[in-house]
Amino acid sequence: QVQLVESGGGLVQAGGSLRLSCAAASGRTFSGYGMAWFRQAPGKERDFVAAITWSGGSTYYADSVKGRFTISRDNAKNTVYLQLNSLKPEDTAVYYCAVRLWYRSSAWNARNEYGVWGQGTQVTVSS
Repeated sequence: QVQLVESGGGLVQAGGSLRLSCAAASGRTFSGYGMAWFRQAPGKERDFVAAITWSGGSTYYADSVKGRFTISRDNAKNTVYLQLNSLKPEDTAVYYCAVRLWYRSSAWNARNEYGVWGQGTQVTVSS
């Protein structure tokens, strides 16, 4: 099974930027899989942020991040990225990447369609 490792989180001021990376563990690949980023703030549910199809031809975003975040992938490097721009304090959360294993619905924001999760990377935005 694919194992994922996220990186790139940190502390940034409001208005700043970060780029998160999600890499398949050594020898693993998420070839052929859609991928997504979710985030979880303290005391809250894990919420959908963005998703991308295997080819990268289609992307999906939560309304709260549209126009500020960009998901992309480099299949040759087995890596998915999330560019975070114009960060706000409410973007503070642990960010997780995930592999879409099931297609029981057409929704890309359904958490239960994803079956492999990374350990998360903390993003903290100060005001």
